[in-house]
Amino acid sequence: MAPPPQGPSTAVYALTPAGARLGRALARALEADLFVTRRLEPDYPGATAFDALVPFVGTVFGAYRRHVFVAAAGIVVRAVAAHLRGKGEDPAVVALDQRGRFAVSLVSGHLGGANALAREVAAITAGTAVVTTATDSEDLPSLDVLAAERGLAIANLGAVKAVNIALLAGDPVQVLDPDDRLGLRAGGGAEGGEEPWPGHFVHLPEPGAWRPGLPGVRVTERAAAPGEQELVLHPPCLAVGVGCRRGVTAGEVVAAVERTLAGAGLSPLAVLGLASIGLKRDEAGLLEAAARLGKAILFYETGDLKDIPVPNPSARVERETGVPGVCEAAAMRLAGTKELLVQKTKCGKVTVAVALAG
Repeated sequence: MAPPPQGPSTAVYALTPAGARLGRALARALEADLFVTRRLEPDYPGATAFDALVPFVGTVFGAYRRHVFVAAAGIVVRAVAAHLRGKGEDPAVVALDQRGRFAVSLVSGHLGGANALAREVAAITAGTAVVTTATDSEDLPSLDVLAAERGLAIANLGAVKAVNIALLAGDPVQVLDPDDRLGLRAGGGAEGGEEPWPGHFVHLPEPGAWRPGLPGVRVTERAAAPGEQELVLHPPCLAVGVGCRRGVTAGEVVAAVERTLAGAGLSPLAVLGLASIGLKRDEAGLLEAAARLGKAILFYETGDLKDIPVPNPSARVERETGVPGVCEAAAMRLAGTKELLVQKTKCGKVTVAVALAG
């Protein structure tokens, strides 16, 4: 039976007595669930037993983000093969010999974190992490990992391959990233200092310098139709303010937000979060809409919004809520700015405004 969502994110599997001993130590260190074969169960109270590995993995594979198998790599491949969906969805899979000498990153090395998991496991067992992804072998960044570390959403995952191939070939990759959200420029990023990979990236001063047909990375809040070699990354920078009438449905809110973003040429992947007034804190449709969009929603009290100047005040809204404009004020409050990218847009029972967070 799959563990509840709040349970451990890592599963450890063991097939032999020696493997189970190592597996128990790993489960403790990784705060993981331990699964052992039925014949080993009496010696490992608290572990979940299985009769056959391959069918059992099918019942739990989607419930964990990380899987560590103390087993031969071939066995592991056969156990997980039928459940793999793609690099953007697959969890991390690591195979470890029962002596803990080699932790092999097998599946989802970058986005799923198997490379990092292999290194974590090897540190616990005093073994060696076996990582075979090309960019890691050459001490080059993989753009999908870098994007994830910087909190950027990938619009077109397939383009990662083209950019990484260019890096491995020694071809310069153009980068359009005005705010250096990827941290590729000298003095940029979280740590500052020298340019981290000098000679590998060409930083463009403005969009007009982009050369179509060449590999590159574009960081933008704008929706884009990229070329085959153009990797588009979206930073979480769009604060979406929402006002609504009582009884609004989640579908109406979602449609209004999506329509407003599309009308302004903005990507939903760049949404930081939603915001509204505290009077709407119990509005079921608004809460469900935020859940459907996969975004947090913040509610501000009247005092937090009433003094924010809005370009489209409403006397009726002020009488009902105490603020001249809910969606515009909430968007600017969440973004920490006094400007709007998109002013109040009315969509039936819903109003939407968008501000750009710094």
